[in-house]
Amino acid sequence: MTQAAILAGLSQSKLATEMTEDQRKTLAAVMTLRDFGAGELLVREGDSDDHLYVVAAGGVAVVKAAGTDNEVTLNILRPGDVVGELSFLDGAKRYASLVALDGTRVLGLSRGNLESLLDSHPHVVYRVMRAIVRV
Repeated sequence: MTQAAILAGLSQSKLATEMTEDQRKTLAAVMTLRDFGAGELLVREGDSDDHLYVVAAGGVAVVKAAGTDNEVTLNILRPGDVVGELSFLDGAKRYASLVALDGTRVLGLSRGNLESLLDSHPHVVYRVMRAIVRV
């Protein structure tokens, strides 16, 4: 069930726009799936995180100064959207927190898992990088 859910979420995302079904299956095999309740943090501002996230259901708010009186929502991401691409690429600390909205399901891709596909599936890695540039 989990692999099917990952593949379904990935197939509807901006990350998989140029991928064949086989390429999506290859990528889905190295991704994770997590469910979050409203207000749960995926990533805290200032933390290091080497993951790229795909919103599969619900929504994710990009929030500066989350949980403080100065909290500002910078963006709301919906199913199919990709988030975290800059930290994924360069390893920099997160500029803002990622906060789940109601019933949020997120797919995660670690930099290491993507790199593990370089030798065996370079076209998948290429397609992911093209998608990141488009985002």
